[in-house]
Amino acid sequence: MDFALSEDHKAIQQVAHEFTEKKIIPRAAEFDETGKIDFNLAREMGAAGFLGAIVPEEYGGTGLDMLAYAIIMEELGRGCASHTTVVGGSNSLFGYPVLCFGTEEQKKFYLPPVCSGEKFAAFSLTEAGAGSDAAGLETTAALDGNDYVLNGSKIFVTNGSFADFIIIMAKTDKKAGARGITAFLVHKDMPGLVIGHIEEKMGFHASPTTQLILEDLRVPKGNILGKLGGGFRVAMESLNSGRISVAASAIGIGARALEVALKYSKERKQFDQPISSFQLIQSHLANMYSRLESARWLVYNAAWRKDQGLDYATEAAMAKVVASEMATYVTHRAIQVLGGYGYLREYEVERLYREARLTELFEGTSEIQRLVVARGLIKHG
Repeated sequence: MDFALSEDHKAIQQVAHEFTEKKIIPRAAEFDETGKIDFNLAREMGAAGFLGAIVPEEYGGTGLDMLAYAIIMEELGRGCASHTTVVGGSNSLFGYPVLCFGTEEQKKFYLPPVCSGEKFAAFSLTEAGAGSDAAGLETTAALDGNDYVLNGSKIFVTNGSFADFIIIMAKTDKKAGARGITAFLVHKDMPGLVIGHIEEKMGFHASPTTQLILEDLRVPKGNILGKLGGGFRVAMESLNSGRISVAASAIGIGARALEVALKYSKERKQFDQPISSFQLIQSHLANMYSRLESARWLVYNAAWRKDQGLDYATEAAMAKVVASEMATYVTHRAIQVLGGYGYLREYEVERLYREARLTELFEGTSEIQRLVVARGLIKHG
């Protein structure tokens, strides 16, 4: 059993680390304050190979494995969580399902511009009445000649306001439950796609969370992704992959919070000694580090299992729930180590805390992840 990263993985880690240190961390507070994605930075991430990390080179990607992608997401998560959603959207929630379910024509059309950053992508499943119960969505798609006409509304669409391509789930058979859902490849300029309300959130300020309104949106039959009625499978496969990337970004958030807290504890003096010499502070740091490392290896294990072609749904859910809750714990403790300074906007950890909290919610809440883990345990245990 070898837990060491390969030389290739170490090289990828170094590239992503340096990119984050130079281009993201110095501007992270700016992104949080302005609430805007930097599209030039996003295209630089494309040039670095991040946006097409898991997409084969023949379709414009980098052709990396899932572990390498997780490492990239972890490093970027140390900088700005909002910008990790661009990478996650391009890879897990768009590139991966198009690779798995798309036709050769769809792969060649959609993947190269998304991998380069020329175009951006999103994924839309959730509705006001269909969150954890994804099969309960009410958006409809009715066949009319060579088109499907979509009607309904979607919420919580990450980066939906600027995405050029969006995978949208709709019911093509209202009576068939989950088997009546179909995935459609929608372009932002298709008549009938309306950008609705953009939410004001606790964190991830630069990543717009959008409502989409579908008003007689006509989508050609050729834009079905996968099979008619196969959309639920497309969604679940995408989310399984996405949970690894969210978990990895949560590792990055936690790692950065620990870095800041550790540095502060060595510099801050009370009673003529650094607070890092106090046992209670040491206890905080030890717990933070232990939880971070435990979560990191769960994430790496889930990614490794996917790379080996093994079942990984349970491991991805376990990694996601542990890593996200670790990030919330570690950022909370980081604030505690910094004391009153940790509560100020001037200091990094309060932003990291706000960003960590969302990782427990999107790509499936912690409650849903525990259900997935329990079912996997009961089935295979």
